[in-house]
Amino acid sequence: MTLSVCARLTHSDFVFDVDVAWPAEGVTVLFGRSGSGKTTLLRLIAGLERPRNARVRFRDENWQDGRHWVPLHRRRIGMVFQEASLFPHLLVRENLLYGYQRIPAAERKVHLDEVVEMLDIGNLIGRNVTQLSGGERQRVALGRALLASPRLLLMDEPLSALDTQTKRDILPYLERLVEQAGVPIVYVTHAPAEVERLADRVVFLQDGHIDRVETLKHTLSRPDSPLFNDEGVVSVIEGKLGQKEHGLMPFHVGEDCFWLSAPVYSEGAGRPQRLRILAKDVGIALYKPESTSLLNILQVTIERIDLARDGHVLLGLRLSGGQNLFTEITAWSRDRLDLRTGLVVYAMIKTVALAE
Repeated sequence: MTLSVCARLTHSDFVFDVDVAWPAEGVTVLFGRSGSGKTTLLRLIAGLERPRNARVRFRDENWQDGRHWVPLHRRRIGMVFQEASLFPHLLVRENLLYGYQRIPAAERKVHLDEVVEMLDIGNLIGRNVTQLSGGERQRVALGRALLASPRLLLMDEPLSALDTQTKRDILPYLERLVEQAGVPIVYVTHAPAEVERLADRVVFLQDGHIDRVETLKHTLSRPDSPLFNDEGVVSVIEGKLGQKEHGLMPFHVGEDCFWLSAPVYSEGAGRPQRLRILAKDVGIALYKPESTSLLNILQVTIERIDLARDGHVLLGLRLSGGQNLFTEITAWSRDRLDLRTGLVVYAMIKTVALAE
């Protein structure tokens, strides 16, 4: 079961020409610079663009092919934009139930109490939407979209209008939505951190064309991944949070355990999470240090060694459970320690370098 789009559009000096398909499940992120065609592709899926000779299929349904065209409301798509676009004359409860009340009872997949709990908006129910913060408005917009029981959820840079702290606050709710809603999501963003936290796969666009489609795991295994920005190469590790000990949060990855500095969202204990680690914050030792303040010292195997920037190399390490961890070190350190593929070494990560 896939979602597929084949279309060609020309707008003044911009040519959009794609023929792409991906699994109609999980979270698919459309990623690229401004003007790369992300929003155009999203509008084609929604039925907001209707070029001749375009084809759009969702699972076993033909949404567009030549003259055949299914309008947005019949595609049963939920949409969340940069701005929440709530109805200012309605209370939060009435906004949430706007689409829900128009869906036949037999077709309702989720209900008000479930969405309220999922997005933690019980204290907002009786408020006027003009009294909400930007992050609260987006959570209500997410809830309204879910309560319309969509078969597909489209999100066009839903966090871009929010400040940095509000983005951090709302990301855990998006993760919870992804985990619990069970609705395939197409998510537009140019922020690597959002991709790393949410994506199952990434569709890379450039100048109106598809550059490639690959799983998040695969794109993060490439030293030249477009997701890596000024911070450098990043590792994204999947695991589960445990209960706080000694003021720290254990993050279990198979038999390995990372220790995270508080504050961390402790309500996420026991459910899958992702850990983001900068390659430049990982050191290497040939033998396990015994007398050190570092808590995160893990046995790893060197799988690959790639050239990085001048005088530096990037090591691809494998954790005991098979997940990837990157470290960037100097070429001199590589030679001094005689590091080579297949060698078992110890990765040392500062606790402060770990962020949920």
